[in-house]
Amino acid sequence: MDNSHFAVPVRVSTLPEMPIEEIYSVEQALDVLAEWPKGRQGKLYQAAFNACFGASVGVVSTEEACRAFAAFCRVSGIMAKDMMKPKKGAEQPRLM
Repeated sequence: MDNSHFAVPVRVSTLPEMPIEEIYSVEQALDVLAEWPKGRQGKLYQAAFNACFGASVGVVSTEEACRAFAAFCRVSGIMAKDMMKPKKGAEQPRLM
């Protein structure tokens, strides 16, 4: 496996009418970040961008870049619902 590929893809949907896209690598994450509106680029965006760029030049681990990108996606509301962790206190399904 290429060292710039995420162990688990980050699933995102940038627009409600668009299909879910799987982001498999640092390069794909940087593409998503490059398209992000300038007016919505805050501290979390910058942290994700810095981590992904750092991973692309070998100074940050791919795992760290994936975590930063996933956090950005989760907080920004573009992470696919099937990747979201259940809220604390939410009823968990029972296994029989």
